[in-house]
Amino acid sequence: MTDLSTLVKKLPKAELHVHIEGTLEPELLIKLAQKNKIDIPYKSVSEIKQAYQFRNLEAFLELYYQATNVLVDQTDFYHLTIAYFERIAQDNVRHVELFFDPQAHVSRGVHFSEVIEGILQGMEEARARFNITSKLILCFLRHLSEESAFDMLKMALPYRNYITAVGLDSAEKDHPPKNFERVFTQARLEGFLTVVHAGEEGPADYVRQAIELLKARRIDHGVRCAEDPELVKKLIELKIPLTVCPISNIKLKVFSKITDHNIRALYDSGLLVTINSDDPAFFGGYINDNFMELVDHLRFQAPEIIQLCKNSFMASFLDSGSKEEYLKLIDDTVKELMAEQPA
Repeated sequence: MTDLSTLVKKLPKAELHVHIEGTLEPELLIKLAQKNKIDIPYKSVSEIKQAYQFRNLEAFLELYYQATNVLVDQTDFYHLTIAYFERIAQDNVRHVELFFDPQAHVSRGVHFSEVIEGILQGMEEARARFNITSKLILCFLRHLSEESAFDMLKMALPYRNYITAVGLDSAEKDHPPKNFERVFTQARLEGFLTVVHAGEEGPADYVRQAIELLKARRIDHGVRCAEDPELVKKLIELKIPLTVCPISNIKLKVFSKITDHNIRALYDSGLLVTINSDDPAFFGGYINDNFMELVDHLRFQAPEIIQLCKNSFMASFLDSGSKEEYLKLIDDTVKELMAEQPA
């Protein structure tokens, strides 16, 4: 088998946990701030990067929402989206299920249509230019009220054919999934699938609430499920995937260092684990960087890297035929890499 860095680079993969607003690189942030005449407290890219050191999730979110203020119109969201796809094409990402946070923009007076149509434009162009397929997930902000989430759901209905699922993100502490049971029930009745951020800073019980009350098809993060062995068994039995984001978990102090991360135990337990970047512009690591953290520090080997890439497609909301095509593409890529090795 080829060296692991080449394997990571060459393998097709899906990204299932990435916030489009979290891909706003400092260079584009400054450019959009100038375009839209918005004051930001940074004079240079280096100043912004220095600010991207966070003591916890809440500290990150404060800067995250401040940065999103520079996104004002459809062209801004288009440029944000296509820049992300241009970057992940380098990592051989072939499918993305993309989060967006419209409440953060509508509350600033930006029309929902400006947000979603700009993102959709970027997604469509990415398919044509890079052959990257994608789906869109609308996230409710859990630090806001369920009534606000209902308002956002109503706003999204005219675009229901373009939105695959709804999710729940933002500050997890003291904002349990049960607070949003009614709006998730309504979203399912409207035909949306459901995913939930749970078990990052919040306890394992939030993961249980997400699957039992909100009927989550995937758990985003979910690393604290390990605190409840019966919950882990349930996740395995129900085949509910975890979209784990290793670098994010270190940057936000969920674990103090990568060698403390529990992804090895989660993977070895039989959970359907996937690797993702979360907010790569803020955390300094896209999807292949996350894979290399596992290789360099947690002794993940070729068979496990291959399986994690397969997991990413199996955990996706693609139809079964598309999943099989991508799984075959992984097998074919592995065979090609093996054939390139000297006898």
